[in-house]
Amino acid sequence: MSAPLAGKFQDHYTILGVNPKAAPEAIQIAYDRLAQKFHPDTGESADQAKFDSIQLAYEVLTDPVLRLEFDKIKGLDQDDANLTFAGLEFFDALGRQSGLRAALLCVLYDRRRKKPLKPSLSIRHIDGMIQATHDELNFALFYLKQRNLVVGDDKSNLMITVDGMDFLENNQPAPERVFAFIKPAALSIPAPTVPAAARAVQPATDLGAETESVLKVLTRALARR
Repeated sequence: MSAPLAGKFQDHYTILGVNPKAAPEAIQIAYDRLAQKFHPDTGESADQAKFDSIQLAYEVLTDPVLRLEFDKIKGLDQDDANLTFAGLEFFDALGRQSGLRAALLCVLYDRRRKKPLKPSLSIRHIDGMIQATHDELNFALFYLKQRNLVVGDDKSNLMITVDGMDFLENNQPAPERVFAFIKPAALSIPAPTVPAAARAVQPATDLGAETESVLKVLTRALARR
């Protein structure tokens, strides 16, 4: 096989006269027609230079890996073929992204709080704790890094910055918003807690059932006097 991506650049799609989205069958038909026309043994239409270009284009476009590399060089993006606006999904993503960023900051803050001498987490560990796709995680981390709320260490692990801690403390998210992004296996089961309002009226100590019974009797007696 020729060195397909070396030397002078040629547009393989133009050489074969096919669309960049052409299927392998269309590429084969175009190659057969042109190779027959310009092959050195065909007579008047023979053209060695053109035949070599056709052969090179065929080799590249029929090899999936080489074709993908060529498409990148040419600036073709398969995802842009049918580019549309996401519509309502876009606005749902806006809210979801802000919640995801808050969850990431909470996880990294918690890590630094618990392990101040080893405050970073690897992407693998974060992926094991956070419920989100890789694209969502990468997009959220892009924002957090650009804002200097999160940085990477020399091993590409992630840790929260002082700015990230200040941001989280000044913009504390609701717990349920963060829990929505934490995988169940990564969430510690909290100890039972008493609501603040209930704590305010509770006795400072647990008097026990017998003592409470005595208090009720005394209360009733005082009420009759």
